[in-house]
Amino acid sequence: MGSWTADDVTLVVVVVGLRLLVPLLLPIFPLPAIIACLVIDAADQTIFQTHLSPQTWASVESGYQGYDKALDIYYLSMAYISTLRNWTNLTAVATAQFLWYYRLVGVTIFESLHDAADPSSWRWLLLVFPNTFEYFFIAYETVRLRWDPRRMSPRAVIYLAAFIWIFIKLPQEWWIHVAELDFTDFADEHSWVYPTIAVLVVGGILALWLNWKRLPAADWKLRIVADRLPAVPDIRPKLLSWSLFEKIVLITLVVIIFSEILPDTTATHLNVLVGAAFFVTVDSAYSIVVNLRRRSMLTSVYLFVGLVALNLATAEVLHLISDRFKIEHALFFALLLSVIVTWYDRYRPVLDMRRGAVAVASTDR
Repeated sequence: MGSWTADDVTLVVVVVGLRLLVPLLLPIFPLPAIIACLVIDAADQTIFQTHLSPQTWASVESGYQGYDKALDIYYLSMAYISTLRNWTNLTAVATAQFLWYYRLVGVTIFESLHDAADPSSWRWLLLVFPNTFEYFFIAYETVRLRWDPRRMSPRAVIYLAAFIWIFIKLPQEWWIHVAELDFTDFADEHSWVYPTIAVLVVGGILALWLNWKRLPAADWKLRIVADRLPAVPDIRPKLLSWSLFEKIVLITLVVIIFSEILPDTTATHLNVLVGAAFFVTVDSAYSIVVNLRRRSMLTSVYLFVGLVALNLATAEVLHLISDRFKIEHALFFALLLSVIVTWYDRYRPVLDMRRGAVAVASTDR
């Protein structure tokens, strides 16, 4: 960073800080927060190219793709966890779960095979594994603004996901990752782009206004804030469960993706899997001791602070045992794991409760 100016450092800290902090709002303000994440994600490359000094941008440009994908995975992880808290249509939850893990596996494969010296290598994988989850999340939360999403039939949910996948995400992924076109640069070079977008927006608004009366009657007034967290029975969870397995998978894939962009990382994917399984199991045991199901904000703070301290202590022990674990990465991964585990353990019981209620209702029929 010897060639970085003070303005460069400030700009990077602000942009990266926004990309790390805004996703924390997703469980409470799902639609505004995901749109803010999208806007920041779309704008950061242009901001860096325009405002960083030329020598600084030249030094980080080759690593931008990995940085961008890693932080995308972070905020989408928070979006996925927010579905556990907020989504009442269980078919939509299952669909979102498939779309999310399908994308996560694809990005993991891409980051594992991608050659940093060749920015174009293996980018077609991101077309095969499109980020359909993100727009599906937006579509669901848009419906929830005025309507109860439980009114959507399983067929409607699947059709919605398929439409987004085929007609929105595939063209977009081709544009970004295969054609490697930047929207801002393309629009600046072709004068017809912005007028065309303006016409399409006006046409869409007009079509919505003309067909507004055909929409089903609204179930409630505009809901931007997520519903209050429902009461969950105070039942102590088991350590060995499907939730533990899912957390291990989630953390393993996320950490592999992040480790690919961190400098001097020597851990193999097997090392990451074993480490993630160990950390998540220890963290989950601590979560059970704290008894997060009481669901108070203070308990969540205790859990988060305790997990950070526990993960840092464990990381130091592992560093003393093996030089494959870089202690300079310990704080970053401790915070990452602690955020994801805290949010997951706080909201996963809500989904389990809803599934249990549906199962009981089906049995009583």
